[in-house]
Amino acid sequence: MKKIVNMALICSVMVLSAVSPVFAKNTKNSTNKDKQKIEIIKPDKTKVNKKQEKRKTDDNTKIKKETSQEAEGMYETKFPVINSKIEYADMQGEVSLIDCIKLAITHHPAIMSSISNSEIYKSRVGQAWSNYFPTLSAGVSYSRNDMLMTMGGAYARMMSQKYDMYYVPTVSANLLLFDFGKTKASADAAKRNYEASRFDAEQSIETVIYNVKVAYYNLVFAEIQKTVYEDTVKDFELQLKQAKAQYQIGRKAKIDVTTAEYNLGNAKVNLIKAKNTMELAAAELANAVGIPELEGVVLKDKLNSKLSISKVEIDRQEVIIKGPQYKLDKVATVKALVDINNIANPKEGTETLSDVQLIAYDEKGTVIDVEIVPSKVTATIEISSPSKVVPIKIIPKGNVSFGKAISNITSSVESVTIYGDEETLSNIKNIEVEVDVTGLDSTKKYTPTIKKPSGVRYISQTSTNVTIDVESESTKELENIQLEYVNLSPNYSPNANSDSDKYVTVVAKGVKSVLDSITEENVKVYVDLKGYGPGKHEVDVIVEGSDVRVSYTPKVKKVTLIITRKR
Repeated sequence: MKKIVNMALICSVMVLSAVSPVFAKNTKNSTNKDKQKIEIIKPDKTKVNKKQEKRKTDDNTKIKKETSQEAEGMYETKFPVINSKIEYADMQGEVSLIDCIKLAITHHPAIMSSISNSEIYKSRVGQAWSNYFPTLSAGVSYSRNDMLMTMGGAYARMMSQKYDMYYVPTVSANLLLFDFGKTKASADAAKRNYEASRFDAEQSIETVIYNVKVAYYNLVFAEIQKTVYEDTVKDFELQLKQAKAQYQIGRKAKIDVTTAEYNLGNAKVNLIKAKNTMELAAAELANAVGIPELEGVVLKDKLNSKLSISKVEIDRQEVIIKGPQYKLDKVATVKALVDINNIANPKEGTETLSDVQLIAYDEKGTVIDVEIVPSKVTATIEISSPSKVVPIKIIPKGNVSFGKAISNITSSVESVTIYGDEETLSNIKNIEVEVDVTGLDSTKKYTPTIKKPSGVRYISQTSTNVTIDVESESTKELENIQLEYVNLSPNYSPNANSDSDKYVTVVAKGVKSVLDSITEENVKVYVDLKGYGPGKHEVDVIVEGSDVRVSYTPKVKKVTLIITRKR
């Protein structure tokens, strides 16, 4: 009964099942074959309701189709299509907020991971529905039975009774018609998991976009803050010059000079903190986008970095401040805060800004809460675009392979145009680009970054391609180069302790063709006497050469000097 029940259960879920006939080899004992009992199981004559089965099949197919279409529709409409072709290399070092968001969507690892996970769950929807698909299977089995028989009497002996050997090949095709909702429930669960994974992916994108926006505006704020502190340092430097000038003519006491120096020192510390904050904000933006190279970019969402404000005039020079006396005593300056971001499409020329807010500050640059009458003024600003073309100077860092020297350095960018205020530009003669050549033993190409000097708002190129060649090293001595003295107070006079402390021999190492053009005029030997006072001192010798392909080493590392006070 157990066997019949099992077969009935199988037949209830199978549409087609075919078993090939059983083939037997020739038997060696026909008697046993005749004794075998053959049982015939009659097929189940229960009628199948074909209409009902067809309706079930149609319902399952319809449900499957609707579920698949819903999943695909969600993938195409609910989830944003990521088809941006934007690449950081095409931006030339300048990005806007929209650029950063596009870069993050196409590059951030968290987004890529969540999308891939969602694709996995999408494939499981079809995998669950695959239970309804027909399956085809084939196989073959082999059977052989041996039996030992004992015969009694005088002919007692053992003999082996051989039974037939059977080979049973089978082929079956199966199709699931109904499983009480198990397959549909699995497909529905897979679909819901897929939908959940899409929502997780959407949340991942929204989180990344939010983080990019926060990091971007933090960097904008940090850059503006740095600019404010740079202006503050300039203000305090001017106040220190004024305090020293007035002290020299007897109009101010020494304490005023000391206070100005103290304020300037604090302003410089704040500027250092602001620079560190800006570098950290740049690193956070690069991390939020998922591109490390983004750390040195220029943000577009501010005043055109090629422009600068060269002059500001306000419609009044005096205001009235009101408040408690202890607050009024603290007020040192009142400044007009000109928000350059309020200028629509700024360009070179003159612009007028109304309702410019006035703020009171103490000597340390802290805001003082007092009433200012009037609280706002009108400002006229002059916008200019000072620029300067400066050469690029490649500076090798580190030591090349032993016995080698640099023979040639070529750069795809020989000069750049920089923009900033005129005072900053006047102090920049060239821009140094460092290249690490440690262990270099053959020609190699580099792509270093051209960093903006402090105070420069915009630079025309942010990277260059550098090729450095090396050849065998040679040595040349440059003798009796006169020692120079730098950074000594004008109140003191330096003197060499002996003649050997006046002149220095320098050993130059490089490629022979380069050394042949090097002379004493190309080398500067000096000592830095900053902070030294009267007395006898041993000072380090410093050597600088005009050709960066050559290394310069003084034969004498230290010289003895006697510093005396001028009469």
